[in-house]
Amino acid sequence: MIRLDPSDYPVFQDDLNGDGLNAGIENSLTYLKKRSPDQTLVFGSDTYSISHVIQSLEVFRDFMATRPSSKAIAEFIHSRYRVYRSTGRETDGRVLFTGYYEPFLNGSLNSSARYTCPLYEIPDDLVTVNLGLFSDKYKGEKITGRLSGKTVVPYWERKDIEKSGVMSGKARVLAWVDDPVDLFFLQIQGSGKIRLDTGQIMNVHYHGSNGRPYRSIGNLLIEKGLIQKQDMSMQRIREYLKAHPDQIDDILNYNPSYVFFKTEPDGPIGSIGVPLTPGRSVAVDRRIFPPTSLVFIQTQKPLVDSNNRITSWDHFSRFALNQDTGGAIVGPGRTDIFWGNGPYAEVAAGHLQHTGNLYFLVLKP
Repeated sequence: MIRLDPSDYPVFQDDLNGDGLNAGIENSLTYLKKRSPDQTLVFGSDTYSISHVIQSLEVFRDFMATRPSSKAIAEFIHSRYRVYRSTGRETDGRVLFTGYYEPFLNGSLNSSARYTCPLYEIPDDLVTVNLGLFSDKYKGEKITGRLSGKTVVPYWERKDIEKSGVMSGKARVLAWVDDPVDLFFLQIQGSGKIRLDTGQIMNVHYHGSNGRPYRSIGNLLIEKGLIQKQDMSMQRIREYLKAHPDQIDDILNYNPSYVFFKTEPDGPIGSIGVPLTPGRSVAVDRRIFPPTSLVFIQTQKPLVDSNNRITSWDHFSRFALNQDTGGAIVGPGRTDIFWGNGPYAEVAAGHLQHTGNLYFLVLKP
């Protein structure tokens, strides 16, 4: 990211009028206050202490609580904050925005003729190796695998986990669900709620993966000419798989990545261990961008009719918090917006594939 001259600051307008922002900021502060105040976070070529980032969030929170006008917000940021812009994609300097949401699945604590798809905890034989312990040139890099004799080998792929029984005796089943496609998209979203046949709700959250690279089944369907690029969405993929049940296994197994879950009393929880705020939490590449930070996003959102059908797309901007990450969110040119749950959240998450800009704000020293 690069620090901007104040003359290059964007127009600061928040389409949610501040709603939900306080909750998001408080969650970031919860995380930061558990860390040493002398630790640092890096913004571009500048480094700030945790205590300074805490102050940045608190000052902004208190100011926004006054419900200021757009003009007052702009003047406040220009006088008090440094603004950094993500360098975006190499091709055009823009950031591709996508969305995710919290899905609901039907499930049971017991397998049956209806509930056949297991939701696994992290298996006992999965190991993670911190390569930075072996050489400074691998600092920050990890690999995930399993032991085979005295050697670490890659962990099983999706197709092995789904069909070969390699999880037997190695991973506890949290719940059984009734649809393999629902389970697949739960893994993509990272968290969700299981409506158990007892009437209870189980909150499940990402706990780890098999370490295999994420491969997009959407891209596969486009490459095969089965769905046109301009028509691609999560909903369109679901429609195709429902119409071609004989292809489900082959298409889902194209993505070798597999996600394991844990239960939470609440949900959903971001990668920094705090609850996500609908519309206010975003996922970015944690290797590049400082966690918990205040961000400003500019992209588009769908407008829908009473049946939740998209009628048009509208440009919007708002403040948000960097509180999550994702396997497909790699590099400075990707950002995922958490939309919450419900019909609109599913529509927005399933169809958002629009470019925009991503900014980071820090109180001036």
